[in-house]
Formats: sequence, C-alpha cells, structure tokens
Amino acid sequence: MTTTETPRTPIDTAARKPRDDEIDVFGLTHPGKVRAVNQDHFLICSLQKKLQVHLTSLPNVERLPLDMQRMAFLAMVADGVGGGAMGEEASRLALERVSEYVARCMNCYYSSDATDEEAFTRELQDAAMRCHQDLLKRAEEDSDTLGMATTLTVWLGVWPRAYLLHVGDSRCYILRDDKLVQLSRDQTMAQELVDLGVLKAAEASTTKWANVLSSSIGGPQTAPVVYQMEQRWGQSGLLCSDGLTRHVSDEQIRDRLMSMTSSRQVCEQLLQDALDGGGTDNITIVVGRTIQKPQEWRGA
Repeated sequence: MTTTETPRTPIDTAARKPRDDEIDVFGLTHPGKVRAVNQDHFLICSLQKKLQVHLTSLPNVERLPLDMQRMAFLAMVADGVGGGAMGEEASRLALERVSEYVARCMNCYYSSDATDEEAFTRELQDAAMRCHQDLLKRAEEDSDTLGMATTLTVWLGVWPRAYLLHVGDSRCYILRDDKLVQLSRDQTMAQELVDLGVLKAAEASTTKWANVLSSSIGGPQTAPVVYQMEQRWGQSGLLCSDGLTRHVSDEQIRDRLMSMTSSRQVCEQLLQDALDGGGTDNITIVVGRTIQKPQEWRGA
C-alpha cells in the first residue's frame, strides 16, 4: 500500500494576525537635560487568553492548545503635569488604571458583538473618563496631589483593526507608504486657536499657548477621543511625549523610521536627536512595527 503526503498550501500572510515574534516593539523614557524628575511613563503589553486545565482524565494534555493567545496589543504613553512628583504620580496612575479598564473592555469585546465598533469606541472613551475620575478622587483625598494631571495616548491593536485613545498633546504617528501621518490631534490651546482661525498652523509651536493643555486626565477639562483604523503589515507606528516633538521635526522622525533596522535602534536615535536639540523636557518614545517571517505551511 502506498501513501501520499497531504498537499500543503501557504497561509495567507497578508490576512493573518502577526505572531508575537513578528512584532518588533521597543520603548524608552528619559528625563532630558533640564528636568530633575521624569514625569513620563510608558507601557507596552499584550492582552492574552489561555486554556488552563484544572482536572482531566485525558492522557495527553500536551496536545491541547495551552499556549497563550494574544487578543490585543497595547502601547501607552502618559506625560504628567502638575510639578515634580505630582506629575509622575498622575502619569503612573493613569497607565495603571486605564490598562485595567481596557482589559475589561476587551473582555466585553470578545463576549459581545465585535462588529459593533461604536459601542467599543464608547467603552474606550468611558475607560478614559473613569481614569479621569480616579485622579480627581485621589486629589480630593490627598491635598498634596491637587492639580496633578496627565496626557494619555493609547494604541490598542485588535488585528486587523486598531484603536487610538487620545487625551492631551502626546502624539501618535504612523509611517505608511513612506508617508508620516500624525493620527492624534494636539489638545492644546494653541491648536484650538488654529482650528478657530486665530493662529496659523506654523505659529502654533512658538506661541505661549503651545504647552497649555485644553484637555487632560485629571485636569479641569477632559475630552477623550477615539480613532479607528485598519492595520497593515509593514507599517510602523510611534507614540511619544512632547519632549520629542519639541526638538525633533516630523521630517526627522520620518527619516529615522524610514531607515529603521529595529524599533530599539530608532528609539535610541530619536532620543539622541531630542537631547542634541536641547532636551528641555522629559522624553518618551515607543516604536512598533510588524515584520513578516518566512511563510508557514498547512495542510490543504
């Protein structure tokens, strides 16, 4: 009797979700040359689910899919304001709280209608508002923390979709088809004046209103915004505090991302660019990209 090998066909790598080893991501933070305290924080993590066996009569448990499966990929940057330790505590608390709330959102996402984009968007906005309320409550309980606030920029990848939750003036960029696009909109008084036609866009970065937030987590006003987009293989993304963009132009950021050999390399280069440009503020950078590994094969 003869046997024939089952034909194998390549998996559609353009459609499938990247494996963990196909995600190149790195982040760093630095106090800069002037500030004594670093008020920035960042977080990079995966939200995962796992089949955990408690009891069974099966003889070959290892055949079960016990490996962790990534549900979503999460990257966040927060730039605290309020002076010294208050700003550092605000950004730390924001990332701790919002990571908890976003994890709950993801459980709802997978247990309900995942096609209801508007409902999920509202859940993410509510997560930011709950985080905002947590900081206000903290300030009520401890007068020493009165006035603390933070920016919050969250990238949530749920392949093939992505969501950007944004409050403040930390930024999110995407390099796609060799073009650098700023996805986030600065929530500053300067940008509000530009939108009203009072200021020209070229003047926004030099005016005294450039660093005055019109929206923040824990501040007088908060207006969380959620953007939705499609993820693509090969695109690069960058989250950063304004300690980077204050000294490094969009053109320089694009050049660094275009010549990237690794996410760590480009983070370190951009940090040095910001320090060389003055380093007057805390600097936080997170860079990520997807890299296709050789094709896998499967039975037809």
